Amino acid sequence: MGLRELKKQQTRQNISHQATRLFLRHGFDQVTIADVAAAAQVAKMTVTNYFPRKEDLALDLHEVFVGLPARTVAERAPGESALAALRRAFLAAVSRHDAVIGFSGPEFARMITGSPALVARIREFHEEREDALADVLARETGAAPGDLLPRLVAAQFGGVHRVLFQETLRRTIDGQGHEEIAAALAESGRAAFDLLEPALAGYAVRAA
Repeated sequence: MGLRELKKQQTRQNISHQATRLFLRHGFDQVTIADVAAAAQVAKMTVTNYFPRKEDLALDLHEVFVGLPARTVAERAPGESALAALRRAFLAAVSRHDAVIGFSGPEFARMITGSPALVARIREFHEEREDALADVLARETGAAPGDLLPRLVAAQFGGVHRVLFQETLRRTIDGQGHEEIAAALAESGRAAFDLLEPALAGYAVRAA
């Protein structure tokens, strides 16, 4: 990484850090872009250049969140189905308490669920993630243009991820620790993917 790229990364991290600090202290809806800019000691335009939407200051994992299931399927092993790959990736994320699937502190979880703007933005994240997964499934299975099957399958996987994400936030707000949440999520995650097994075990299996 060159000096220019490093400086840009540091600026972005500083803005994100200061924004999160202010959001947790005062609430997302009470903090303005000007407040964030002042705390980060940058211009308002600099903030919006890095984060075009205020919501993305609080939810700085947009690209990873949206792209993870699609990338998991695209990189699955030979002989592995889309379902098996997504199950494996989810359980691995549970074991490492990954923020992408909802692991956070209670203050952060309350901030998200208490802001209609952030709730709406996360809903958009889920929709974008489902669209990205559908595109990969269509490509990986050679689906014809207009074939609804990849979108229907992506909706099933997306529903599982969405419900489990919400459950992680709920348990966090209830005061459960990461280990307790992880144990419950692993059990629920296995049950959820098991429900899809009869219909999707043989779908999008990568050729050996």
